[in-house]
Amino acid sequence: MYQEERDTPGPGPRTGAGAGEPPLSQLLVSLQLTDSAFPSGFYTLSHSLEGFAQAGAVDAATLPELLESLLLHGVGPADATALALAHRATRAGQPETVAAVDEHLFATKLGQEMRRAATRTGRQLLDLASEVYGRPEIEDYFGRVVRREVPGTQAVAAGIVYAATGVPVRQAVASDLFAFCASFAGAALRLRLTDHRGAQTMLHAVAPVIERTVEAALRRELADVGATVFASDIMSGRHERAEARLFAS
Repeated sequence: MYQEERDTPGPGPRTGAGAGEPPLSQLLVSLQLTDSAFPSGFYTLSHSLEGFAQAGAVDAATLPELLESLLLHGVGPADATALALAHRATRAGQPETVAAVDEHLFATKLGQEMRRAATRTGRQLLDLASEVYGRPEIEDYFGRVVRREVPGTQAVAAGIVYAATGVPVRQAVASDLFAFCASFAGAALRLRLTDHRGAQTMLHAVAPVIERTVEAALRRELADVGATVFASDIMSGRHERAEARLFAS
């Protein structure tokens, strides 16, 4: 079983950091990658929420419960775990292990819509990150995606980018899970399932669930990667055939 790695300095100076304190540059990378202005396409997804809304299966009262379920049984065991594994493999200089994680995660996504969303956002993330950060690990894997040697799922792409820029694995997983929650909350706003105050309250309330999801993801192995949110898969399948859609998933 993988053991949690110590926070290690990434590229760049540790200017202003105290003894034992991670460099501020790592936090700044996390903030940039989770910002809705970062054009990876992640914030164009509803993560099956639009399907639930179209079916009348969620409202303002049950919205937090759905988010918690998706974290604990969907994105946590699948994407967050794959991100952690890809991060560690990138730091260890094992690109073939990264590719194996990518293929495994892609295979666990049952619906065409979810597979397409994962690879579209992953490719866009690698494309932009290779230009912004200029790290060879990112550029090399993006080249493999372009040549269609690997799927390039969003979670694996994020793991590579975070590892290449020196962001520790725990922070990387937590950042990506927060981005997922913020994207979900943004979709809820556009679908009129909540208002801005309710969205922020939900994001704050879900923090302990994010923490639990992070710790569980860090303990899993490749064989554990996979979601068990079958209602979400069903809603995503219905969403593929919907006559009108606001979101790509």
